[in-house]
Amino acid sequence: MSDVQEATNQLLQVNLHENQMSIQVTESDSRSESEHLRVTIGATVPTGFEQTAADEVREKLRSSCKISKDRGKIYFDISVESLAQVHCLRSVDNLFVVVQELKDYQFKETKEEVLKDFEELAGKLPWSDPLKVWKINTSFKKKKTKRKKINQNSSKEKIDNGRGDKRDERDAKKAVTNNALDSCILDYYENPAIKEEISTLVGDELASCKDETDSEMLKFRVTCNRAGEKHCFSSNEAARDFGGAVQDYFKWKADMTNFDVEVLLNIHDNEIIVGIALTEESLHRRNITHFGPTTLRSTLAYGMLRLCAPQPTDIIVDPMCGTGAIPIEGATEWSNCFHVAGDNNPLAVNRAANNISSLLTKSQIKEGKPSWGLPIDAIQWDICNLPLRTGSVDIIVTDMPFGKRMGSKKRNWNLYPACLWEMGRVCRPGTGRAALLTQDKKCFTKALSGMGHVWQKVHTVWVNIGGLHAAVYLLKRTLQAFVHPSEQDKEELLGNAKNEDD
Repeated sequence: MSDVQEATNQLLQVNLHENQMSIQVTESDSRSESEHLRVTIGATVPTGFEQTAADEVREKLRSSCKISKDRGKIYFDISVESLAQVHCLRSVDNLFVVVQELKDYQFKETKEEVLKDFEELAGKLPWSDPLKVWKINTSFKKKKTKRKKINQNSSKEKIDNGRGDKRDERDAKKAVTNNALDSCILDYYENPAIKEEISTLVGDELASCKDETDSEMLKFRVTCNRAGEKHCFSSNEAARDFGGAVQDYFKWKADMTNFDVEVLLNIHDNEIIVGIALTEESLHRRNITHFGPTTLRSTLAYGMLRLCAPQPTDIIVDPMCGTGAIPIEGATEWSNCFHVAGDNNPLAVNRAANNISSLLTKSQIKEGKPSWGLPIDAIQWDICNLPLRTGSVDIIVTDMPFGKRMGSKKRNWNLYPACLWEMGRVCRPGTGRAALLTQDKKCFTKALSGMGHVWQKVHTVWVNIGGLHAAVYLLKRTLQAFVHPSEQDKEELLGNAKNEDD
């Protein structure tokens, strides 16, 4: 080899080594930036279950959590690589990244001055990091949609014994392999060992979105949520003027329906929090595909179940299951328990069975292979005469008829005492517990007052259900063994409740 060729080879090796070092430094810088980028996440939760949601955040994210004075909201700090894990929280409805929190904000006396301040505020806010988080979050959602389509197509392929079918099987496996990282993003909570891969991906996204946000022509809208009586302006006026300033600052296009970015302006008394939405629709719709007239939100179902602190091998029953929201949420989060969904209405039982079947199919698509099933079953029964042994149930969680869209207030005076009696029979003495949701508080309180020997009230959580002021009663089964009453005793119990109504 000539001296010229040898020098050329050495130069190529040096250049290659420098390029590799440059790539490694770039990746390292992006990863370091992702690890140091910390943001505040806001979440809306079912009113009354703020503490339950805060406990879940501390348990699963190892992050401190602040409960807002504005009911139904919590705030917590995370590193951006934990963003996918945040979407796996079971107690939150909607998520947003906080741009800035303004405490003790001094509103001017006139409407014109206040709206002028809103216009000036848009240009003073630290938008950079929240927009990076929004960009990464949008990338996660796109990858989720892509993975769903590929897995669904793979699951539809029928594998026979022919050569062509084997080739189809290899193609399906290849598709699953190519989407392994997408699966990692979405299954972060179930697979914490993949943290390094997600960190790398987040670093790549950070590197790619530094200049894109400025160059893209995004569509946006501003949503104002306002609470307080001392404001001289309306929510629409605040959203209009603040939104106009945001449009001038970013040169984005306003669009109330087909928007890319939703900017949130949350005003509670003299506190203002500006944020960017990370969810397009509430996370509480995650499990139900077949809805009924009174379908319970999955986030509220999770909160009720968590109040009862399920333990491994517990038998958990929802005797008035409706569409099955509570037992389905339980089977998803507490798979080491067995969940029973029951109702006296055959249409409700059919909806619950269909929702269970949909969840099983979703689980099979996610795993890319047949599933052994879920720890849940559905059955039609009479709530006042359950086909269960005395003292065989550990936890009862149910949404009782409010007497509005389902049942009637008059019927509840007979139904509630009979339900509590039968629940007391099947629930395990000493350790059994129940979380019961109702809006008919007067009827429930009266029925419970006659059950002091069976049920002890531990705690009451006040909640808002579609504008109705309702309550979740956490009960504990007393140590007293259940004694089957005579027909006369039963009639007296129901008669007393009915007389109270009259």
